[in-house]
Formats: sequence, structure tokens, C-alpha cells
Amino acid sequence: MSESYAGKAAALDALDELAKLRGRFVLDDVVYLDGNSLGALSVNVAGRVDDVVRRQWGELRIRSWEESGWWTAPERIGDRIAPLVGAAPGQIVVGDSTSVNVFKALVAAVRLAGAGRDEIVVDATTFPSDGYIAASAARLTGCELRPVEPSAVPDALGPRTAAVLLNHVDYRTGRLHDLPALTSAIHDAGAVAVWDLCHSAGALPVDLDAHGVDLAVGCTYKYLNGGPGSPAYLYVRTGLQDRFDSPLPGWNSHTNPFDMSAEFIPAPGALRGRVGTPDILSMLALEAALEVWDGVSVDAVRAKSLALGDFFLECVAAYVPGGRVESVTPSAHAERGSQVSLRCADAGDVMKRLIARGVVGDFRTPDILRFGLTPLYVGFADVERAARVLGETLG
Repeated sequence: MSESYAGKAAALDALDELAKLRGRFVLDDVVYLDGNSLGALSVNVAGRVDDVVRRQWGELRIRSWEESGWWTAPERIGDRIAPLVGAAPGQIVVGDSTSVNVFKALVAAVRLAGAGRDEIVVDATTFPSDGYIAASAARLTGCELRPVEPSAVPDALGPRTAAVLLNHVDYRTGRLHDLPALTSAIHDAGAVAVWDLCHSAGALPVDLDAHGVDLAVGCTYKYLNGGPGSPAYLYVRTGLQDRFDSPLPGWNSHTNPFDMSAEFIPAPGALRGRVGTPDILSMLALEAALEVWDGVSVDAVRAKSLALGDFFLECVAAYVPGGRVESVTPSAHAERGSQVSLRCADAGDVMKRLIARGVVGDFRTPDILRFGLTPLYVGFADVERAARVLGETLG
């Protein structure tokens, strides 16, 4: 049986138009299915960081803020991310962490919503940090926090709703939520839509502009491969930028930062989402990492992601003893992100054994094995091997 699936994997890899991209990453014989937590290192990053440290910092020193383009890096790199999330230039600024950007976006969303709206709706299945930030933002703005399952959001909205914070993809199950329909429902209720794209940007089309998303945030160290702790980003729709009132105004978001004025006058456009001095080393490593996307179609990435998921689940069904695992990731393509999550009673121990055998995924409490499908460097032979080793581990 394994020969037939290995042969099918080889045939699929031979037809894969993205297979050549694997050479743009530093990889070994390990099957790496944890790119939804930390993306692989691209081959050009180390040299770029060396140049930033030795020449730009070591030789040019402070001149690099102008001569090496350090000062404009947050918006320049934001414009590189923009096509990956369906945004026109001038709407994304890079910097700070996802949590900090969630805070900026959510408080600003309440301020945009205006008087009489005193409720924040938050995804009840959200990544914990988003929930913590939402609770703090609610306290600071005098709003009531209301956790709601994403599917129930349209019925939960009302005249009190100021802002809605949702995850595009559920980090545990890989369920893809309906961004267009939910954004439309939020707007129909007169509220502001804030989306967390951490588990979708770089894995599937997002189309922020086309669907009228108001504000969005995301990290860059997962599918965008920016490196551990690489800076996050904030999207502010063009039509809202002149009213975007950040709760964290800093000298970098001032219209004339070097005037050192006591009065804060916000910068134009998405630049008002900046706060303090950019983290240049991490930011320029991210910029180098984003070069792997040159000439890559997000639609092609999405098509391969879905094909990888289908084939992985097919192999799991063939290799794994009946009843040992259950997929909690939706089978319908329209409802699936770029990961497969399997429920397994002894998942923590199983993942340790998989890693020891060269198959790296991750474990989420209490019983989830999580396998990220990153199409830029994961192939069909990889997922066939992962399913086969899983079957042997559970056999």
C-alpha cells in the first residue's frame, strides 16, 4: 500500500509548479509541518542580515536611517505584504507585535464607531492573546465584551456593537471563517470589522480591499517566513485613515517626527499606525524573506495547499489504524485554512514520537496534533511520509 501512495506523491510532485521554490529555503531531511508556527529560513536572509549588521550598522551607522532606507522600512515592507493580502499600496505599516497591533486596531475601531456603541464582539474561539487584548480594550473604552462563535456573529450584532474582532482561520482546527460574509454583516450593523490574519496571510487569498475590511493585523513569522519574533503589521483601509485614532501615538507616528513637538499631530495615511523606533534588524530580515514571494501567485499557493490537505487526509485514512485519530479540520475547501488538525487521545506523547522520527508538527492542548501545510516548501512526498510515520507510531 505504501508504494502506491509514495508513487502518487511522486507523480503529484512532478506536476507541482511550486516545487522549484523549495530551493529558496534552508531545509534538511526533516518533514517540516510546523510552518504555521514558524516558517522556514529563506536562503537569502543570512547574507542580508550580515550586510545590515556589518555594513549598514557597522560602517554607515546612523547614516543608514537615510542612506540604507531604515526610516521608510515600515511602510516599504508593508507594501511588499500588501499584494499577499489583497491590499493596494499605502495601507499597511509593519512594526510591533500582533498583540500590540490588535490593541491599536480594536481601540481605534471603537473610536471610529462613535458615540452610543459600547459593545465589542470577539471571536469566542480566538487565540488567547487576542482575547486578553480585547478584554483590556473593552475595559479601557468602557465597552462590554461579548465572546461569540464566528458562525453566530451576524445574529449577535446590534445597535450597540462598536467593533468585531475575528480570526480568519481558527488556530486549533484550521477552520476558515467566511471573511466576506461576516464583514458584510458587521458593516450592515454599522460596526467596524477587525480581522486577525495570522493563519491566513501567505497561505490563501484574503482580498482585504475587495471585501471592504476596515482594519486587519497579522504576524509575519508563520507563512511569511519572517523569522522568530519578526514584526507584525497593521492594515488601515484608505477610507478610514484620516479618522484612524491610534491609542498608542508615538514620535514615529507624528506628521513631523523630528520637530519634537509637544503637540501630537498624526502622520497621514497608514503611517499613523507607527509608534516608536522600528526594530531594524528583524524588519530587514523580514524584507529579505519576503523576496521568496517574487513571481509567486497566491492563488497557486492556495490550490496546492488544498491539494496537500486532501492528499494528507487520504494517506492518514490509509495508514492510521481506525479510530485512533479524527480530523477536526473541515473537509470542505471553502472552510479550510492551510493546516490539518487531528484529534488524538495521547496527542502530546504522539507528537514527541513523531518529532523523534523526523516529522515535525505541533501539539495543542488537550488532544490536537497540528500539521501546517506551507506550499512554498512542503511537497506531496512530505505529507505522505508524515502520514506513514503517524500510522507506524499509532499502529
